[in-house]
Amino acid sequence: MVILKNAQEIQAVSEACKLSNAALWSVESYMQPGVTTKEIDHVLHKFIVQAGGKPSFLGLYGFPGSACISLNSEVIHGIPSPKVKLKEGDIVKVDVGAFYNGFHGDNAWTFQVGKVDPATVRLLKETQECLRLGIEQAKPGNRIGDISHAVQSHAESFGYGVVREFVGHGVGRKVHEDPEVPNFGKPGRGVRLVPGMILAIEPMINLSGAGVKQLADGWTIVTQSGSNSAHFEHTVVITEDGAKILTVK
Repeated sequence: MVILKNAQEIQAVSEACKLSNAALWSVESYMQPGVTTKEIDHVLHKFIVQAGGKPSFLGLYGFPGSACISLNSEVIHGIPSPKVKLKEGDIVKVDVGAFYNGFHGDNAWTFQVGKVDPATVRLLKETQECLRLGIEQAKPGNRIGDISHAVQSHAESFGYGVVREFVGHGVGRKVHEDPEVPNFGKPGRGVRLVPGMILAIEPMINLSGAGVKQLADGWTIVTQSGSNSAHFEHTVVITEDGAKILTVK
């Protein structure tokens, strides 16, 4: 069931989103060779807790970290580890949420470590464009499929693979609410968008092939092709004038 938010609830989600966004960008300077993914997770955890919030993902469905930190061919749900060190040329997907005053915020970004190969840089650029185009379609009267189609058509125009097994979602008192927001689909299909909906739109795009698989840790999702994958996410609210991004400073 889709839960529409009133003005007070939208303001509360907005505050949680600002915290999750501030936490996300607090680790930008840590994207250096030799830094472990566990160190990044610790910084995120400390930032959120000191601001009076709780990491949304810690313990969610049993997840052991405060954030999902995924490298290179890891698509999502990477477990922070003291054994995994960043190296030159890596891309690092940080997906973090913050629970604050009863509501969640959720966002993700793919960071670069030093000099990254041109094909991957292009993948990141076009995945960000997928996100922008998806958000552009998040307006009253449109449907979820309009968002999905905008993401899919742009990604596939470059020959990229669009992950199908994992999708965006509603956000509110729970970090994952209805409706689901796939990154593939047909325009004019799915739930109709109305003011008061809050959605996490999050393209997950592979450099080669759409297929993914889960590692033995039970969490980490990687590309079947072994190619790099990009992930960007914003939480937005549908207003009378279109989508307003909440995961901003």
